[in-house]
Amino acid sequence: MIASASENTIKLWSCEGNLLHILTEHGREVNTISFSPDGKMMASADKDGIILLWSCAGNLLHTLSGYYRGINSISFSPDSKTIVSASNDQTIKLWSCEGNLLQSFSGHQAGVNCVRFSPDGKTIASTSRDGTIKLWRVEDKVLSTLKGHDSEVNSISFKPDGKMISSASEDKTIKLWSSEGKLLETFQGHNAAINSISFSPNGKMIASASEDNTIKLWNCEGKLLETLQGHNDAVKSISFSPNGKMLASASDDKTVILWNLDLDDLLVRGCNWVHDYLKSNPNVRESDRTLCDDILAQKQ
Repeated sequence: MIASASENTIKLWSCEGNLLHILTEHGREVNTISFSPDGKMMASADKDGIILLWSCAGNLLHTLSGYYRGINSISFSPDSKTIVSASNDQTIKLWSCEGNLLQSFSGHQAGVNCVRFSPDGKTIASTSRDGTIKLWRVEDKVLSTLKGHDSEVNSISFKPDGKMISSASEDKTIKLWSSEGKLLETFQGHNAAINSISFSPNGKMIASASEDNTIKLWNCEGKLLETLQGHNDAVKSISFSPNGKMLASASDDKTVILWNLDLDDLLVRGCNWVHDYLKSNPNVRESDRTLCDDILAQKQ
């Protein structure tokens, strides 16, 4: 199932593009939507600071209130039992799925743009307009503050094995960090601010979405694998399907695009592109001339 939001309306779609439900209970513009990992619930949050919890059939379950400014991000814990939310009021809040406030975190010096749980559910990562990333223990302790971006940090994603974190910023860069907060790599390639970032479910690829209207696919060493072009305005959000074979993107052009991502096909296309070069260029080492032979043979 795919969810999209425009103004105060949420639409739920099948992966085939069929409209399933229209939800209009929010009083103001919906800023963020998240599905629980077990597939049973959905959370949405708006500019009034209200969070609504839904069944995936579109039934309203709970209303959560506790903010006085808009909410920018929400995320379910890996066990689907708790929700973390981030607001322009500079706070992060932890909720039960029954709607009870469990914890409130303060430390950022500006609005909080994005929050995510680590795969083991023990750590929360947050990004802010203050240009920093903070890692929090769920028990309400700041573990570390990550500094390296030159502008506000818009999005963050944990690698599925929990060993790396990727961040995306208004400074047009992606940064890769260790889980302890050490800066490992900086990726450059977008021509404008990066709004959203996500590791693929197998952890081998990173997708980024930008104000430059494109989505880029990278490996974890920072090599650009592919640029996806199809939107006519800024791309605001991206999300992988659980099996990693599909990527959904949402844009200011008022469209959602579903991209078919077969990583084997991407690799084959790359090998097709360089095959003749590897075989015929006299400057290529003899040991490198057969790099793509096995990959191309598997697809024949």
